[in-house]
Amino acid sequence: MEEVRQFVVFRLGQEEYGVDILQVNTIERMMPITRVPKAPHYVEGVINLRGEIVPVIDLRKRFDLPPLEITGDTRIIIVMVDDLTVGMIVDSATEVIQLPQEAIEPSTSVAGNINSEFLEGVGKLNDRLLIILNLEKILRPGEPQQRAIM
Repeated sequence: MEEVRQFVVFRLGQEEYGVDILQVNTIERMMPITRVPKAPHYVEGVINLRGEIVPVIDLRKRFDLPPLEITGDTRIIIVMVDDLTVGMIVDSATEVIQLPQEAIEPSTSVAGNINSEFLEGVGKLNDRLLIILNLEKILRPGEPQQRAIM
């Protein structure tokens, strides 16, 4: 029996990205973010999510993409990696899809400007390509001072 995985799909610009649904807690509308001094440039700050303080990163900044104005579609995807809960600002969260494991190819340079270490692979679904992210690499960078903040 083939393994099927589910992904939460979101957009940054024209590209579609996916994160494993098992790592997603909730998807929230944009909310006020409190800035944190001396945080890495891609850390927007923290939010109070139902009494829990959650750090929030801007994935556009993390991927060195141009900024985009916040709209009614902007979302914060709350993910959990190991013991770390983090919010990720995305342009929009669109759907949940299922992909068979064999439809996922190891990461290649297909993702344009994004650092290939941030990628788990590329999923093929009919005529669509879904860039599947490795949240561990995105949220736990190698620099010790950044790891302390996240």
